[in-house]
Amino acid sequence: MGGPVAGDAVGAPWSADRDVPALIVKFGHYPLHHGGVGAIRSLGRLGVPVYAITEDPYTPAASSRYLRKAFVWPTTGAEDPGHLVEGLLRIGRRIGRPAVLIPTDEEAAVLIAEHQEHLAGSFLFPRVDPVLPRRLASKQGLHELCAEHGVASPTAAFPRSYEDVVAFADRTRFPVVAKNREAFVRRRRPAVNGTTRIGTREGLLSLARDWGGEPGVVLQEYLPREDAEDWIVHACFDQDSSPLALFTGVKVRSWPPHAGMTANAYVVDNPELAGLAARFVRQIGFSGVIDLDLRFDRRDGRYKLLDFNPRVGAQFRLFENESGVDVVRALHLHLTGRAVPRGEQRAGHRYVVENIDLPALLAYRRSGYTTPHAPVRASGTELAWFAGDDPLPFLTMLARFVRPGAKHLCQLWRTHRRGSGTSTKRARYGVGERRHRRGRT
Repeated sequence: MGGPVAGDAVGAPWSADRDVPALIVKFGHYPLHHGGVGAIRSLGRLGVPVYAITEDPYTPAASSRYLRKAFVWPTTGAEDPGHLVEGLLRIGRRIGRPAVLIPTDEEAAVLIAEHQEHLAGSFLFPRVDPVLPRRLASKQGLHELCAEHGVASPTAAFPRSYEDVVAFADRTRFPVVAKNREAFVRRRRPAVNGTTRIGTREGLLSLARDWGGEPGVVLQEYLPREDAEDWIVHACFDQDSSPLALFTGVKVRSWPPHAGMTANAYVVDNPELAGLAARFVRQIGFSGVIDLDLRFDRRDGRYKLLDFNPRVGAQFRLFENESGVDVVRALHLHLTGRAVPRGEQRAGHRYVVENIDLPALLAYRRSGYTTPHAPVRASGTELAWFAGDDPLPFLTMLARFVRPGAKHLCQLWRTHRRGSGTSTKRARYGVGERRHRRGRT
């Protein structure tokens, strides 16, 4: 067993097992993923050998000094599951010893759960009901679980035909929100491009005409941002669904505004929210790492669960307890048979995603929106990309982001200023607030 090394949590009387490597697994194509970089640094600073699947040799993750090896394997998540399982097993043989799997997208989390019997000999991961991660990642599956266990969620409808959409439009109050029913759509053309706010009945029916005979969407009530607060929960649970580490925070800004990935967030203690999350996970029997998005509705005083990501969230490095444990470290410690040190979370700590927070800041100032629970001053700041001991991922991100990223941000900014979608027709019908997925939240 390996002892503490330079880079361990300051003053921590514990160490990770450096004889057990970790493999960062994602199958979606989004090379600028700060969550993977964070996981590599988190375990690599403890001396754990870290490997990662990357789209090409020039991603930010592949350039980290803490990465032992990048396995270049361009995938989309839409490949045959047997092909993906065999690819993982080949990587396992190249690593040469059982490695802890760290899924950073739904495709990976679902694949691991549904094929755990094939993967168990080569990898370490929490054992879970094989159907549960796919159900949690599905908007409809999550909505049904919330109803079953008494957890609040936005009112939703799951139309099966254009006629169902018309019936919904005739009885609902606008605006509404449309999302893809499944977290990852195994087809080339999803119904909507992320989260889409639809302002009018005409706008909804116009979009629905392009959805085909079986719309793969969920239509949800819109929770007005002026009456709501966005909260996040990141946690790691053991085989008995008891929390090994559980953190709560508030999302200050996202990009695109109010409907995209986290750009700026703070750690904020919220015992009520922590208790709600722990009870729900215990009821459904989940084990492993989770990333939850909830919206507190001031109109009825309830936290409404929007997303349950059964994997590591991109902003997980916001959270660390007094013992230096985050959810990735907790998972590795637990799966290698070591105790997970407890401690209070670092209240007031801030997380900033450099390449998207500036445009988000400008957009939020323009709208006049503020987050009531954000501290006036941060107790410390964690940057998603830049780290003094590991600067290359930041530089690689800049090189890949600046030209296409700036063009994309300008397009999104113009969309936000119009308060509409990308077409004149959609602008007239009140379609807006779209979430373009350049990465995973």
